[in-house]
Amino acid sequence: MAVTKLLEVLDLKTHFKTEEGIVPSVNGVTFSVNKGETLAIVGESGCGKSVTSLSIIGLIADSGEVVGGQILFQGQDLLQMSKKEIRKLRGNKISMIFQEPMTSLNPVFTIGNQIGEVIRIHQKADKKEAREKSIKMLELVGIPNPNKLVDNFPHQLSGGMRQRVMIAMALACNPELLIADEPTTALDVTIQAQILEMINKLSKELNTGVILITHDLGVVAEMADRVVVMYAGEVVEEANVYDLFARPKHPYTIGLLGSLPKIEERREELDSISGTVPNLLDMPSGCTFHPRCHLADEQCKAVKPQLEKYGDNHYARCLKVGEDK
Repeated sequence: MAVTKLLEVLDLKTHFKTEEGIVPSVNGVTFSVNKGETLAIVGESGCGKSVTSLSIIGLIADSGEVVGGQILFQGQDLLQMSKKEIRKLRGNKISMIFQEPMTSLNPVFTIGNQIGEVIRIHQKADKKEAREKSIKMLELVGIPNPNKLVDNFPHQLSGGMRQRVMIAMALACNPELLIADEPTTALDVTIQAQILEMINKLSKELNTGVILITHDLGVVAEMADRVVVMYAGEVVEEANVYDLFARPKHPYTIGLLGSLPKIEERREELDSISGTVPNLLDMPSGCTFHPRCHLADEQCKAVKPQLEKYGDNHYARCLKVGEDK
């Protein structure tokens, strides 16, 4: 039986207008997510991970614009929908947990009001029903005394509790797609583990597709089914999580994995990737990674590599795949 794709992002291009010129923040990104699957998008800061997710739910800043590609959700192109139609989907069938819980909640409304608003808008519930559902959602995400906390304001909660509230809000309407943008940023490791376990459990129970945006490869190994590696606005590698960690193809991915500490190895220094992410206003010719790659030669500087298939559903954008790592 063929797997039905919940979301397909095809050749997505999102650009921003600045005083210096046009910034191609996302430049031809393609990937898909199936129901009940967790897809991790990884890469350094500035590689286009968050802009990709904001493009999907139609929350790009006024200076930005999706200039090409398709975003197919259950076969419908979100880029062809009106703002009103997108608003009906956002928070309902597609939800997002934002990166910073400290600033994502409105400080002048109670927790119950903020979760309840999502329920009232999308499920046409009255205030009483919305409050009852809000309490159930707070209980679901493991918040103690939900009957009391529902009337608290965000400043009365810790960072971990606020993130749980964000998750409760995102899951209130049983979304079919959940986008989690660095959901454990600024949280201590114990709370991180609890939040990730909760997202994983709820996604499996509700058969929700998850896009997990992170730079933490430990989180990827624990949570993901498949991984997309982004660099300078492009997908440079895609594979299932086991293949990516065991047999990485792209030098950038190899460098990221090489920078991780290993329990079985005792080393004075960890490996690092030389150089910095290129300025998107002045991209290098050929392969965008070549200025930082130890395998790069004149061909890499002149020829822009395409995403090629290597083995079963393993893709990499590199002319030197298989050469000395």
